[in-house]
Amino acid sequence: MLPLVFLPYRIRHSLRSGLRMALASSALLGMGVQGVVAQIVDDGGEVANQQLNLPDNVTVFGKSDPNVRKATAIINGRILTGTDIDQRLALIITANGGKVEEEEKERLRVQVLRNLIDETLQIQEAAANDIRIDPAEVQQSYERVAANFRLSPEQFEAYLRTQGSSAASIKRQIEGELAWSRLLRRNIQPFVNVSEDEVKSVVDRLNAAKGSDEYRIGEIYLSATPENRPQIIANARNIIQQIQQGGSFPAYARQFSEASTAAVGGDLGWVRPAQLPPELAQAAAEMQVGQIAGPIETVGGMSLLYVMDKRKVLTADPRDSLLSLKQLSVLFPKGTSTQQASAKAADFAAAIKEIKGCGQANEVGARIGADVVDNDNVAIRDLPPQLQDILLNLQVGEATPPFGSITDGVRVLIVCGRDDPASANAPNAEQIQAQLEEERVNKRARIYLRDLRRDAVIEYN
Repeated sequence: MLPLVFLPYRIRHSLRSGLRMALASSALLGMGVQGVVAQIVDDGGEVANQQLNLPDNVTVFGKSDPNVRKATAIINGRILTGTDIDQRLALIITANGGKVEEEEKERLRVQVLRNLIDETLQIQEAAANDIRIDPAEVQQSYERVAANFRLSPEQFEAYLRTQGSSAASIKRQIEGELAWSRLLRRNIQPFVNVSEDEVKSVVDRLNAAKGSDEYRIGEIYLSATPENRPQIIANARNIIQQIQQGGSFPAYARQFSEASTAAVGGDLGWVRPAQLPPELAQAAAEMQVGQIAGPIETVGGMSLLYVMDKRKVLTADPRDSLLSLKQLSVLFPKGTSTQQASAKAADFAAAIKEIKGCGQANEVGARIGADVVDNDNVAIRDLPPQLQDILLNLQVGEATPPFGSITDGVRVLIVCGRDDPASANAPNAEQIQAQLEEERVNKRARIYLRDLRRDAVIEYN
């Protein structure tokens, strides 16, 4: 993967990812219009009054609460039904393993409606520019999604129905992603230019930073004001709790983050501390891979950080070594006790010690009744952290200690070959230019979507 260390903070986004922007407005989650008006005129109200020309004494006629009204909207004549919201919400809940509290579902429902409105505006704008996506192309993308679940399109459709969603919901999202991406390539990308001097400057900065630490960071950014700060902090802590209980960080980032990286699950890519605001850089340096921290106060709001990985800039990482492995595994019969499992694991470990290289693995496996599976081109980085440190120190022909559980059985990995990573080099000029162009396209895309929202005629029922 091309390192993204040279891209500025909070604007990373890949058009090639095929994911649309999901610019959240979580500062208003769980708050009615009355609450928002009260915040505008409270404390720093003088400035707000000057900007919005608000009366000194505000009387609210009637009650408008987006959390209790029907989640139905008409966007420039296109109807969104409650079923549309329910089915898209079901996809998010499924992505989180179904572990979403009822209160959280209501927050997500509001955000799903906003996302569907943006999606509708993008499809409509593409159509206005004579860009229409062939249903056959949507079907091909849908089939690839199904293949990721190791299901046929028909099986995947049945699975979605059991989860309360539908194939139509995913296909509509695919259509929106393809239409918006194609619109940006036609109306924005041709007018974006990057000079040779800019590319050279990036290469120079990369080479100067060689050997320093860099982190692959995920971020959920929530904007906040002094008035709504307590509510935003509460929202942030609730998100952390949901993720710690098994929720998907990328899924929550897509729905709640107000940074453009929401579209790629909050992934900032590889960044050095100097590229982050000081408060985020300090937090990242103190975190271990896999940890989540926050809420951290930043300019204009709060951030939740997730450290996905760590490495040295332009330095070969042993964890990028590719291994050829043989896996020997023995399953335990149903009802096996812990004592029986321990005894069988000990026998298994004794048999493994007899193996002198991968050439004997199949023979020993057959003798002890173990399944033997070959795995080639396995990156150490992609294995569980507990195994990475062990495999880094193994020579060809050596095996890991037995590992597993009563449910999964016991297994070992034998190293049959290792291809060490080549020395890391800076990305070439063409790669850097492409990334800088993407950055500028994304900036203009955010403005484009903002203008579409402003010009839209939206009716709520």
